Amino acid sequence: MPSQPTPPSTEPPTPLPHPPQDADDGRYMALRTRDARFDGRFFTGVTSTGIYCRPVCSVRTPKRENCRFFDLAAQAERAGFRPCLRCRPEVSPASMVWSTQDASHLLVHHALRLLDAPDALQSDPHSAQALAERLGVSDRHLRRLFEAQLGLSPLQYLQTRRLLTAKQLLTDTPLPVTQVALASGFGSVRRFNAAFAQHYGLSPTALRRSGAVAGEGATGTLRLAYRPPLDAPALLAFFAKRQFHGVEWAQPEGAAPSLRRTVRLRPSTGAQPITGWVQAQFDTARHQVLLQTSDSLYPVLPAVLRRVRALLDLDADPAPINAVLHADFPQGDGLRVPGAWDGLELAVRAVLGQQITVAAARTLGQRLVERFGEPIATPWPQLSRLFPTADVLARAEGEALGQLGIVRQRQAAIVALARAVDAGQITLDSTADVPATTRALCALPGIGDWTAQYIAMRVLRWPDAFVAGDVALHKALGVQGQKQPARAATEASAAWQPWRSYAVVRAWASLEASAEPAAPTPPVANSLSNP
Repeated sequence: MPSQPTPPSTEPPTPLPHPPQDADDGRYMALRTRDARFDGRFFTGVTSTGIYCRPVCSVRTPKRENCRFFDLAAQAERAGFRPCLRCRPEVSPASMVWSTQDASHLLVHHALRLLDAPDALQSDPHSAQALAERLGVSDRHLRRLFEAQLGLSPLQYLQTRRLLTAKQLLTDTPLPVTQVALASGFGSVRRFNAAFAQHYGLSPTALRRSGAVAGEGATGTLRLAYRPPLDAPALLAFFAKRQFHGVEWAQPEGAAPSLRRTVRLRPSTGAQPITGWVQAQFDTARHQVLLQTSDSLYPVLPAVLRRVRALLDLDADPAPINAVLHADFPQGDGLRVPGAWDGLELAVRAVLGQQITVAAARTLGQRLVERFGEPIATPWPQLSRLFPTADVLARAEGEALGQLGIVRQRQAAIVALARAVDAGQITLDSTADVPATTRALCALPGIGDWTAQYIAMRVLRWPDAFVAGDVALHKALGVQGQKQPARAATEASAAWQPWRSYAVVRAWASLEASAEPAAPTPPVANSLSNP
């Protein structure tokens, strides 16, 4: 690993529990082979250099006796190690472990999801009480669980997130240090410099120079790693089939599959929205996505990074998913669950797609964009409009929606959705409480379990969402002829928990693969393959 001077430690690190020796031996083997499937699943601290690295680091493999292994980057930093400037731990995929573990493990995992959210970077660094209250536990209980399971506190984990976010912005963008400090959650440049000096032994400007020396100059292109396999053409083909002209443009084929789209972000409640564009290009040889954005999005880059990772499902871990699903879906190991840039946009797409074909739903959505969307300038003629905002759709009149060909039931559903989102009654992102959100969605007019589960799958990023009433799914599973196909599908899905969202995607793919190429697409009632 790159040799860097180790800064003096003000206090000895708290010893962390070591995994079993055979587990460490397996991790060392993955490190030796630079196996990208383990990227983000563990980090290696090298005692001879004081550096911690990803398993895919390209430098010479350290000796086994010099290696300590950690599940999280925050654990490595608490133990006194600093991030490698070559492999850059900040670009690794997040650890997304879903299972039927006990309640305490699930609570800690949900807390990590909330701490990974961009909004968490801007939260009060001296209080974890709000996080504990959101999880329904006491602050003391949450800290006790973190210490027992991870060997660190929630605030120590959040501090590492801030530092690694700042490190990526310093390395990949020309943002001034002051803007980097604010975007990554530090209240002042003084506090920012102090944190870097304490944890990394150098100033932010020195780290930026070190990054340039390591071949990572501030080009404006951000790297987002993922674990293989990932079928990029299949993922982008899904988007291409459903794209609205002017808003989104996907190119599934070619040497560099890519996705471009216009975007809108609100930095905080009450703040003016920021608009711009993003381009995500797959570098499949290196298992990473190269992200470029408009300059206007630089102040909100942490949120942009988070949304792109969710949009392309870059944090998925194929190993545990395939262990459950491969026997039933052997051709789907590289398939991911397509996400959504904006929760309301995807929810509206789902409503428009009820009981009609993909092409018909896209036509209605296109009319909606052209009637209510705002124009925006981009470098590409394919991108020229923004999807309508919640407040605009909340004020949309039935007559105006009816002129677009949208029937009354869906008019009511779209307006109700927009009003609930605009008023803050429903949150549509990956930090939302899944059961509570799906119940709130089903309480709205024109929205049932099918639509709510689809939103849970693509917006809330719930890996175990399942649309039992989906007609296309029934056909793929061969239960469409049964008296109660939804019950039969649910019974079959028990073997796929907790990865039923991925099973649904693989079932759709198997259905499309078996279809005749020249056959027209028939109307499908309540099919998740539509939105």
